[in-house]
Amino acid sequence: MSQIKMPHLMLKKIIYLCLFFYCQNGVAVEVGDYLPLGKLQTIQGQTFDQGHWNNKNTLVHVWATWCGYCHKQNSHLNQLMKKIPVDSLNVITISVDKRVGPVKAYLKDQRYDFQVVMMDERLSKAIGKRRGVPELYILDRQGRVIQKDYGLMVDLDFFELARYAQPTQSNPK
Repeated sequence: MSQIKMPHLMLKKIIYLCLFFYCQNGVAVEVGDYLPLGKLQTIQGQTFDQGHWNNKNTLVHVWATWCGYCHKQNSHLNQLMKKIPVDSLNVITISVDKRVGPVKAYLKDQRYDFQVVMMDERLSKAIGKRRGVPELYILDRQGRVIQKDYGLMVDLDFFELARYAQPTQSNPK
């Protein structure tokens, strides 16, 4: 009898350890977690360092050119950027497309001017397991996720993200 229990318990432990290590690598960043963006180079040629992300709240939008919901959400994003004061919210989008060519063509065709970086191994690891695209994160000045949404957001909900925009503080003379 004890010979049967021993392999069964050992198998349970092995399965538990495998699940533990698998989940450690596959855990998605959630509200309250930090999402370190670090230094990013956009496909448009701009470079942003960690100091840039710390100066105001940041909207991070994960999308793909082939995603129908992303097309609608990108349109919402473009409208939102026109409605909020300039430089009141950091906005960075992350394309999960495999090649940069279709992304550049898409931006040109749609006349979008938001900044895009391509998903890479470092960003993928920082964000963790995604449920799909589009996916959106709002980060506070410390890089903590304060809102997370996945899938197509209703336009009114999307435009409410303007509440995270902060007026630029003028320097005293």
